[in-house]
Amino acid sequence: MTRINRRTFLRGAGTALALPLLESVSLGAAERPKRLAFLFVPNGMSMPDWKPQAAGSDYTLPSLLQPLAAHRDDFLVISNLAQLNARALGDGPGDHARSAACFLTGAHPVKTAGRNIRAGVSVDQLAARHLGRSTAVPSLELGTEPARQSGNCDSGYSCAYSSNLSWRTPHSPMGKEVQPRIVFERLFRMGPEGESGAARAERLHARRSILDYVRDDANRLTKRLGVTDRRKLEEYFTGIRELERRIDMLEPAEPGDEIHIWNEPVEEALRAPPGGVPRDYRAHVRLMYDMLVLAFRLDRTRVATFMLANEGSNRNYAFVGASGGHHHISHHKGDKQKIEKIRRINHFHAEQLAYFLGKLKEVREGDGTLLDSTAVVYGSAISDGNRHNHDDLPILVAGRGGGIVQPGRHLVAEARTPLCNLYVSLLRGVGVPTERFGDSTGALTGL
Repeated sequence: MTRINRRTFLRGAGTALALPLLESVSLGAAERPKRLAFLFVPNGMSMPDWKPQAAGSDYTLPSLLQPLAAHRDDFLVISNLAQLNARALGDGPGDHARSAACFLTGAHPVKTAGRNIRAGVSVDQLAARHLGRSTAVPSLELGTEPARQSGNCDSGYSCAYSSNLSWRTPHSPMGKEVQPRIVFERLFRMGPEGESGAARAERLHARRSILDYVRDDANRLTKRLGVTDRRKLEEYFTGIRELERRIDMLEPAEPGDEIHIWNEPVEEALRAPPGGVPRDYRAHVRLMYDMLVLAFRLDRTRVATFMLANEGSNRNYAFVGASGGHHHISHHKGDKQKIEKIRRINHFHAEQLAYFLGKLKEVREGDGTLLDSTAVVYGSAISDGNRHNHDDLPILVAGRGGGIVQPGRHLVAEARTPLCNLYVSLLRGVGVPTERFGDSTGALTGL
């Protein structure tokens, strides 16, 4: 059987298509990458429907965790974690902005709507400084709603706080990409060096598949592979074609005026169609999850964040029977109809998480799966959206992170244990020497 280097790429006209892990690649446990993904949902949770009653492995799944029933042995629910720096601490209202800014930094943001924003370096960026040395994309920042970097979005707090999770420095959020086409382009770096704007526009408008550019190289490789690897490669190509088809289908006819790629300059060709944000939110979320699975599968990145919506988002979820703005109905004041709508929204997000975990489990890697090598943190820095409290947060960790996490349990930490203790454990688990992070008091016991 022909031996294939794991870093082999299929190449063609300015495109390098990474290969999935094939049978021809021997990959020992020590070589398997460890990966981190941080998923954020806004406006808190219906906590009575989220938190299990019993600790340990013998607990009953609450209604909001029922969509994850098929993955029960693959996730850990953690109760009593807190982000106390998201509290006012004398700064008055603005819990939504503080919660997003604090979620991955553990820092209390400076209250300002001007340019003098300050939070802290986020856990994903600390991990990326270590894990990113081995990948083409050090970290991937995804979302579904654009990030505004200026203006007043929450009681005197800059919009930069409520629309960003990832912070490269205390003063510099990483921003996020919301357009699937641009994420796809970045992952595959399509286009030769020096490609003109006109040529790039022509290529994008032609909607040619990336597989068209690497077809000759793919045919040469296929002849060298065994039957099992040929089948794996064909399945992979089919998945790429399907992803491209969905991007084409979901792109709006009239995309927005401008796009921004990770704070990098954008050439004029990428301001023109095709592009834009899908109008179907449900399809948009799943497409971004699929893009994240692909990025991990190809080892293009090992660190990612995904904001399912900006904090304080007033998105309408009428498609699940929850009409009205999400933020507005989260202030339910005990109204049973609004509480039911919040449950429906939370349930919808849990369904999308189940989809993501299922996709990670489908990808074999060595004698395990992509989920086995990944630690997925899912949650919010607001507990009850009506109370705006930041203790006993809804936090779930899925996957095993290459041995970092023992899933299949409900872990009850001591009251008001810093969420940053979890981050200390994760950073140490992926090889980043960490004594303290944010307001941590040490590593999380029992992870």
